[in-house]
Amino acid sequence: MKAILIFFVAHWYLSLFFQTFFLHRYASHKAFTMNKFTEKVFFVLTWIFQGSNYLSPFGYGTMHRMHHAYADTENDPHSPKYDETIWNMMWKTKTIYSDIASGRVVPEARFTDGVPRWDSFDKFARSWPSRLFWGALYVLFYWQFATVWYLWLLLPLQFLMSPIHGAIINWFAHVYGYRNFEVGDTSKNFLPVDFLMMGESYHNNHHKYGSRANFGGIRWHEIDPTYQIIKVLDKLNVIKLVQQKSVSMERVRKAA
Repeated sequence: MKAILIFFVAHWYLSLFFQTFFLHRYASHKAFTMNKFTEKVFFVLTWIFQGSNYLSPFGYGTMHRMHHAYADTENDPHSPKYDETIWNMMWKTKTIYSDIASGRVVPEARFTDGVPRWDSFDKFARSWPSRLFWGALYVLFYWQFATVWYLWLLLPLQFLMSPIHGAIINWFAHVYGYRNFEVGDTSKNFLPVDFLMMGESYHNNHHKYGSRANFGGIRWHEIDPTYQIIKVLDKLNVIKLVQQKSVSMERVRKAA
């Protein structure tokens, strides 16, 4: 039982880390830079730790830029304002993402410029053989270590880990929470202390300062775990943080 829970929690956080660090803050917003070799290393690491849930950095980054440009309008790839249920929103998001990642739709250049691409690797990592390979490993792990039947209920969540992470923010962080800033959309900070989503739930902060590497840090309790790792990687010269202005509580009060 312990092995399954450790595996599930590790998959949750490692998959989420590469989504928020590499796909979101790097591919979408260029909050930091890295050389091309390091970029390819993170492509591979994202595939390993997202596994059957692998998301193309190009598809994700392009679609996320569209979300910021069209937030809570009819052109938004995912908005609770225009989708009746979370399931409708997730299916719409999946369709738009797949069309971009597969090249069936070519978005405007402003959404694709500078987004990292490795088409040959994406084709392999997004393929059904790749997804089935990882899925088979998950099933074998559960077969070996699931000592009680109800642990198997976690397995479908591991097959859908990345979509679940996206749905939590794209739906709940536009419906529930508090706001530090009045912005032109419904984005909210979903969790006051974000240990669950590694900083992603400070969504209102992020919509105000999209290219800021630290999604938290506006109020004393808004600690962004991913940003702490980013600072370490910057110190180790794995990446280079883009210089950004600090945001004071006085600026928050003026913006509110």
